[in-house]
Amino acid sequence: MRVRTSQLQEGCILSNDIFSLTNNPIIPKKTVLSNEHIQVLQNFLVQDVHVEAFLITGEPFTPSELVEDIKVAEKESSIVEDYLKSVKEYKQLFQNWQAGSLVEVAKVRQIILPLFKRILEQPKQLFSLHRYTNREDYMYHHSVTLGLLSGYLGKKLKYSQGDCNHLAIAGLLSDCGMAKIDPKILAKSTSLTLAEFNEVKKHPLYSYRMVEKIPLIKDSVKLAVFQHHERIDGTGYLLGITGEKLHPFGKIVAVADVYSAMTLERPYSNRQSPFKVLEEIRRESFGKFDVKVVEALTSGVGNISIGTKVKLSNGQTGEIVFIDTSQPTRPLLKLSESDFLDLKSFREIFIEEIV
Repeated sequence: MRVRTSQLQEGCILSNDIFSLTNNPIIPKKTVLSNEHIQVLQNFLVQDVHVEAFLITGEPFTPSELVEDIKVAEKESSIVEDYLKSVKEYKQLFQNWQAGSLVEVAKVRQIILPLFKRILEQPKQLFSLHRYTNREDYMYHHSVTLGLLSGYLGKKLKYSQGDCNHLAIAGLLSDCGMAKIDPKILAKSTSLTLAEFNEVKKHPLYSYRMVEKIPLIKDSVKLAVFQHHERIDGTGYLLGITGEKLHPFGKIVAVADVYSAMTLERPYSNRQSPFKVLEEIRRESFGKFDVKVVEALTSGVGNISIGTKVKLSNGQTGEIVFIDTSQPTRPLLKLSESDFLDLKSFREIFIEEIV
C-alpha cells in the first residue's frame, strides 16, 4: 500500500525501491525501515512510499491516512506475512515453554506445516526470508527458518512428503530446549563466558527431554533434535557421535541449522549473504557435514542459471553468463555491454541476492 512518509514507523517493510535523482535506489525494496531510514526519506523529500500491510513483528500496519484510499479485492496473504505470523506464534509458544508448559504437537504442526506447504510451492521465497529478521527475535526466526529449510532439504533429497513434514517439525523443535536456559544468557549481545557457553551447549539435551516421551513425535524427529549439533568427524556436541551413528535427519538439520544461523541477524553478529554462507559451509563440509545434504543446499541456494540477474555485496548488479559447476556461487557476470566480472577472481565479493 502507498502511504505518506510522515505515516511511516519503525518496522515497516518497503515493497518498492526508493529513488531520488539517482540511478541506484537510496533504499531498496524489502528493507525493514528503522528511524534512520525514515529520516533519510524525509531528508530526500520523498513524499510517499509503498510498504507492506504488515510490520516486521507480524502485526498489521494501519496508518491513519493512505495516499490512495482505493478498495481492492481481498487477496491471499503473502508468504512473508505468513512467515512473520509463524514467528510470532512460535515466540508465544517458546514463552509458554519458559513458563513450564509442555510441548503441544498440534500447535507445533499448525505453526510450521501450512507455511512449509506454501514454501514448497514457491521455494525461491525460502532464500529471501532472512531479509525480514531482527536481532531481538533471532531465536524465533531461527527456529521457523530451520524448520522450513530442514523440510525443504528433505524434499531435495527425495524423502517422502511425510518425512519432509517430520523434518520440518524436527527443525522447529531443535532449539525448544533453549527455553530451559537462563533468559539473561539468551539476551546477551556480547560474547558468552565459557560457563555460559557450556550451559547453552546443553540445549539439545533439554530439547530432547521436552519431546522424549511424546508418542506423537517420531523417534527420527527426537534423534534429529538431539543430534543437530553433532558432526560426522566427531567434533560436535553433546556426545561427539561420528559417522553412521548419526541419524540421517540429524545430518540434515545440522546443515540447515548452520545455514539459518549465519544468514540471520543475531544479537552478536550481522546476517551474511546466503551465497557467502554457502561457500563457508562447502569449505567445512569435508568430514563434518553429509556431502549429499550440502549439495542439496547448494542446489537450492544456488538455484541460478544463465541469464539470472543478481545483486552483489559491493552494490553492483549483473547478469550471469557462465557457471563453473565446481564453484556454482562464483559465476562469470556481465555488468554492462563491455564490462565483465569473474567472481572466482574476486573472493571478497559475493552474490547478495537474486533480483
